[in-house]
Amino acid sequence: MEFHEISVTPVSPHIGAEIGNIDLTKPLSNRQVEELHAAFAKHLVIFFRDQRISFDDQIRLASHFGPLGRHVGGSTISKTTENPLVRKFHYDEKSMQISGENWHSDQSCAEKPPLGSMLYNHTLPPNGGGDTMFASMYAAYDALSPRMKTYLEGMTAIHDGTRVFGPETPIAVHPIIVRHPVTGKKLIYVNTDFTSQINDVPREEGERILQFLYDHCARAEWTCRFRWTPHSIAFWDNRCAHHKAIWDYWPNVRSGYRVQIEGTAAPIAG
Repeated sequence: MEFHEISVTPVSPHIGAEIGNIDLTKPLSNRQVEELHAAFAKHLVIFFRDQRISFDDQIRLASHFGPLGRHVGGSTISKTTENPLVRKFHYDEKSMQISGENWHSDQSCAEKPPLGSMLYNHTLPPNGGGDTMFASMYAAYDALSPRMKTYLEGMTAIHDGTRVFGPETPIAVHPIIVRHPVTGKKLIYVNTDFTSQINDVPREEGERILQFLYDHCARAEWTCRFRWTPHSIAFWDNRCAHHKAIWDYWPNVRSGYRVQIEGTAAPIAG
C-alpha cells in the first residue's frame, strides 16, 4: 500500500517504523486507519512522537485494531487506573524492578494471547535511557537453517504464566513455529519469560533447543531500539515481535500507560 494520509519512516531493515503526519487526539479518517493497519502489518511495531493523548484517545486508537482486553495475570500484578482497560507503568527511585526486562511476547501464556500492546510514555528520564528493544520473529525464523525449520515444524511448547505472574495465571500450549493470521508469514513462537519446556522431545534436549532459540531470537540483526521522548507511543504486534525494556535510568522516572488488544485466536501451527 502507498501511504498518502500518514508518513511512514522505517527505523531498521526488519522491524519498526515511525508514523508522522497524524494527530491522535482527533478521530481518524477511514483512510488513515487503513494505512495504519498496513504499516502495522509491514513493520510489526509502529511509533508516534509528540502525541499528548488522553485515556480516551489511546483507547480510541487501539480500538481500531480490535476489542481491548485486560491482563491475564493474578490480581497482585494489575496496575490499573480508574479505567480498567488502562494500566499504569510508573517507575522511580522506589522501584525494585520493572516489567519486561527479558525478551518476551506479552502474555503468551494465554490460550489466545493479546494481538498487540500500545504503550504511551509521557515522562522520561532527563538524560536519556529507558529505551525499548524490539525483535522480528519473521526474520528470526527466516534465518534458521532448512534442517532446523524441519526439526521444529509441528513441535509444541508450554507457556507458563505462573513463572512471571504467580498463581491464578494461565498455562497454555502453543506450536513453536506458527503462521501469522494476517500476513501468512511463518515465525518463531517461544520467549524467555513464558516458555518453560518443549513437549515433543526429552527435557534435556528441549532445554538445549530452547536456549538456542532464545539466543537466536535476540540477535541484533533483526532488532531495533526505540529511544523514547516525552509523549511518544510504541504499538507492537504481539503475535510476531518480541520486546525488552531497558532499566538503565534508576532513580529517575519513566511513566506512562498501556492498553492491549485482545487476541482473536490461538497461534496457528506453521
